[in-house]
Amino acid sequence: MPCCDECISISHSKCTGIKSLASIVEKTKIEKSKESVEKDINSILQLLGKIVNNKSQNIKRGEQEYESIKEFIVKIRNEIDKHLTHLEKKICNEADTILNEEKSKATDLIAEIEEKQKNLKKMQDQLHTVIPHASKLQSFLGIHQIEQQVHQCQRYIDDLEKDDRAKEFTIKMEKNNEVEKIIKKLGSLGELTVVKTDMDLKKETGVRREAQVESQEQSNINNMTINIERKIKINMEQYSSDRIYSSDMICLMDGRLIIVEWYDKVNLLTPDGKLLKKLPIPGEAFSVTQINQNTIAITYPYEKAIKIFNMENETVTKVITLDTYCYGLSSSDDSLVVGLNTNEIRIIDLEGKILKSIQVECESTLDNLVYCNGRVIYSDNYGNAVYCVDQSGKQIWQYKQDLSGPYGLCTDTYGNIIVADLGSHRIIVISKDGKESKVLLIDGLKYPRCICLKQNEFSGFICNYYGKDLAKFNLSSG
Repeated sequence: MPCCDECISISHSKCTGIKSLASIVEKTKIEKSKESVEKDINSILQLLGKIVNNKSQNIKRGEQEYESIKEFIVKIRNEIDKHLTHLEKKICNEADTILNEEKSKATDLIAEIEEKQKNLKKMQDQLHTVIPHASKLQSFLGIHQIEQQVHQCQRYIDDLEKDDRAKEFTIKMEKNNEVEKIIKKLGSLGELTVVKTDMDLKKETGVRREAQVESQEQSNINNMTINIERKIKINMEQYSSDRIYSSDMICLMDGRLIIVEWYDKVNLLTPDGKLLKKLPIPGEAFSVTQINQNTIAITYPYEKAIKIFNMENETVTKVITLDTYCYGLSSSDDSLVVGLNTNEIRIIDLEGKILKSIQVECESTLDNLVYCNGRVIYSDNYGNAVYCVDQSGKQIWQYKQDLSGPYGLCTDTYGNIIVADLGSHRIIVISKDGKESKVLLIDGLKYPRCICLKQNEFSGFICNYYGKDLAKFNLSSG
């Protein structure tokens, strides 16, 4: 501990380990200390600038989400109005048909009765005009004939009591009680929540940089453990089909998830694993990686293309066309690392310019790979192996111990590789030098296909092959 000479002589003459402040100052390289402090200031300024930029983008995203909520409400209202209009037309058409039928019956009856009335008036006239001037015999016969006709009219009236046409009709509508129940039950169009995700506030000061180097050197996979925090069922109704297979999954920088359906859609999920929506990207997607806060890249094997997608604007900003089928995808330092067929890993810039072409051997297509510290790690699910190569294609190590269909890969902060071994239902960790391994999880999730860690954290997700189940896990280094 440094202290001034006067204090040493007066207060710390018997203390050990006390060094003269003057000697410490003399030995200290002021210029180097100045550079270190200035570097820390710049690091903090950069971090604060990042926070301001992120929050500004957050505000814009919030405004877009607000507009999306309004559009959703309008859409729901239009659908309800459309359905109510349909029901209105249907019930009105039914009422119109019933009214016309009853009017027709009543009109026919009225015409029939009016005809009877005419006949009765004729009989009445005949009684007053013809009968008085006829002989007694003729009058008798005439009255008898009229009497028979009157009896027929009386029988007609008697029969009308049984005639459905003579009954009064009333058109009534029996209310559907379900309507009131639905209105009462529908207290809201939805529940609004605010999902908070932590920002990466880690700044690289001189002390932190030294601590990181030291901690990386101390990493030991034998002390690593994994525990399942909870399992989540993904809402299948919102998926594009009943037969779902997952091909890739990543944790975004803001904590949200992306799951890619095998040769199909790209799905966005909340940090808790709840399905938010499908991203509006046409085509049959396969693998995904995040380039920066607002940008992701996706491979489309059948199109032989990589599409760059802006998450904020929800638009495809660029399409990089390749000369062959593309599968697994990773990114680092404004470059993309993509697996082509079974024999080439290509590193390209964001314009599509080839930076490196690495020739490799793989029995399966290069579906899963990660780029870490100048090395590419990829899984061969047919060959039951995981390989690590440098940028020249030289094999650094290979791992083939007890694997049964290794698929998804991710790396922790120490560079260790975590593997989803689909066939054995296990999660395995391989040390960054490929010399050691450990089974972290057995039967935590059946047929684990994809695995990802949150950025700079020790938690993440496992997704099974069928894309129906997620497991949120926490990783401990002991």
